[in-house]
Amino acid sequence: MHQLLNTTTATRIRTATIADWPLIETFHRGCSEQAMHRRWGRTQITRRDIERLLHHSSCWIALHATDEVIALGSAGPVSRHPGVFDLGLQVADAHQRRGIGLALARHAAAHARSQGAHTLSVYAEVSNLPMLGLVRHLGHPTEIREGAYLDVRVPLSGTNRSPALS
Repeated sequence: MHQLLNTTTATRIRTATIADWPLIETFHRGCSEQAMHRRWGRTQITRRDIERLLHHSSCWIALHATDEVIALGSAGPVSRHPGVFDLGLQVADAHQRRGIGLALARHAAAHARSQGAHTLSVYAEVSNLPMLGLVRHLGHPTEIREGAYLDVRVPLSGTNRSPALS
């Protein structure tokens, strides 16, 4: 199901499948090494990485009007903590700070809540200010510092329940 984001250009979010690998691969090739490292902890992503992600979580891609992938989001019980869904996001460098990541995060929160989760979790480097700022917009998180990383937990009862997508 295609849904439009409230951005300056037509952008829609849809569920990702392994058939989207060529689009996702092209998306990753267009991202900076810094962005890849912030999201994945490395600069190269393989088809097997995406297969594992799809196996353990629900994934969505945001498509620009030209059917170019401009963002990838995921949420699922990856860490296997009961009631906790882990959030993963990556937005193309040229499309950041336009609300796409926040819309994907709200979509992921609504999905997690519908699956019985009570908490959305993000594990990110302390220096990943875009992701940390985005997660703080979702609600009132608790943050535990673990060296150069933060384990951020957002209670889903406090997240915005209004539709993220219109």
